[in-house]
Amino acid sequence: MERLEAKTINGRKYYYYSKWGWVNGKCRRVWQKYLGTLETIAKKFDEELQAPLCAEVFQWGLPNALWQESALLNVIEETNRLCPKRNQGMSTGDYIAIAAINRAICPNSKRSMWDWFSQTALIRHITQASKANLSSQRFWDHMDRIDEEAAHGIWERLLGKAVKAETIDLSSVCYDGTNFYTFIDTFNARNEVAKRGKNKQGRNNLRQVSYALFCSADGHIPLYYDIYEGNRNDAKQFPKMLESFHTFLNRLTEGGCNPPQTTLVFDKGNNSMANFTFLDSLQLGFVGSIKLEEHKELAQISNDDPRFEACESAELDQTKAYRVTKAVYGQEREIVVTYNQNLFNTQWQTLQNDLTKATEKLSCLQQKLDDRINGLVTKGKGPTLASVEKQCQGALSRQHLKKIIKVEISATDDQLPSIKYAIDHEAINDLSNTYLGKTLIISNRKDWDTNRMIKAYRSQFIIEDVFKEMKDRNTGSWWPMYHWTDSKIRVHGLYCSIALLLRALIYRRLNQASLDLSLKRMLSELDSIREVVNIFPKKRKQNVERRQSVLTKMSEVQEKIVSILSLDTSKKVI
Repeated sequence: MERLEAKTINGRKYYYYSKWGWVNGKCRRVWQKYLGTLETIAKKFDEELQAPLCAEVFQWGLPNALWQESALLNVIEETNRLCPKRNQGMSTGDYIAIAAINRAICPNSKRSMWDWFSQTALIRHITQASKANLSSQRFWDHMDRIDEEAAHGIWERLLGKAVKAETIDLSSVCYDGTNFYTFIDTFNARNEVAKRGKNKQGRNNLRQVSYALFCSADGHIPLYYDIYEGNRNDAKQFPKMLESFHTFLNRLTEGGCNPPQTTLVFDKGNNSMANFTFLDSLQLGFVGSIKLEEHKELAQISNDDPRFEACESAELDQTKAYRVTKAVYGQEREIVVTYNQNLFNTQWQTLQNDLTKATEKLSCLQQKLDDRINGLVTKGKGPTLASVEKQCQGALSRQHLKKIIKVEISATDDQLPSIKYAIDHEAINDLSNTYLGKTLIISNRKDWDTNRMIKAYRSQFIIEDVFKEMKDRNTGSWWPMYHWTDSKIRVHGLYCSIALLLRALIYRRLNQASLDLSLKRMLSELDSIREVVNIFPKKRKQNVERRQSVLTKMSEVQEKIVSILSLDTSKKVI
């Protein structure tokens, strides 16, 4: 039983809050708490209602979710195990964890890292962090402690832990490569990785770094990555990556992975006789695609051919397929000819746009040549047959246009070139009934049905989405990269890949809990959860202000996310 008791001491009345209970058969006081006089109690009540002096707002949801995943993977411990240092200040693992989490939230340069870090809940997880410790120079010093071998070792340890703890399905793995342009100076001799090449974002005037990635279809989990020279061809890099991944996969599963159980999905940019021969030697299952032009007898099968059968799976709506066995790249392989109406519509619209642009260019060129022939233009350097032919080839550079637009170049009696062009509508009809909407899928999985092959090939979108995510200026993990030496670029690739892994694991947990959100929506919802720390005036005999932590009001979706991830939302007095 609890009661409020009043005691008179030296003529003054004091109040106590006490609890009574039975002790050895007698009613005794179990405990009591001193409350003070009535004036003291009233004053305390007023203090409780007093407004805080100010408040501090911290990023809470996304940093805590990523920190939790980082702790489950032991990012700090595994990094320190391979890159030890004296027990002084922050460790190498601390810097890698901070850099990875930053890349997963809002990538900053190392110079502005403290400005971001001090505004997040991470400041209470890594208490040794300070403005001096998180300077760019301290980051660079610790990045220099991680060589290429250590970087691969750290990644392998983290992946091994993730695969074992999360039971990630490795039966379907996608592979692709991309590149990132840099602003590294042309004459920087301290760099061998950044080279000029065909940049996939059109920045061929800049040096670039190439990045290859193997990604699991289960949860978009990055499995193995590598950074290599920007001028290396994809098809030439493919066997090197394949061999490294095969070795990595066997170590990852401790020899318990039978290579035929894993199916590799890749695009046609990696095709060559040597690469398929190497695939066969590894006895690795694969699903890829081949160019229509290389197998015209299959490409020219009419889209209305009765051999096409509609796919039964609901995921393959508007798709029909025809399967054959054919000798390709030295062996008999399964070929699936697919026709997809949605793909046809997209390619048809693209063809119409290309036709419009090409005819506009040819019409403009024809008008200029006619004006010179008619004497309306006499000045300037006159065109030649070679220059006109070059301009026509440029106008017809897009796919299929040379088949559709017939151009005739001739010369007048005055040796002035002229052109005539016409659109071959029969060629358009033939093209729309054969090439458009078709894909040739190749595989050595003879035991698979057609639907499964098509689904496996279409899973290639997973790794394409990962690359789009990495290059996104708002949610991407790669930009900015202010490094210009090979060693630091490789470490940059390490913590960017760790950022991908952390986000993918969170995303996978939500999907497994049947919460269907896009990655951007997930990041946005978590990032919107903020922690507000109210700072109250100091009480008598207190040295510091009293602080109380409270979270911003959460939506229903945010509450579900926090519950699934088991984030600690308890209010605290700091």
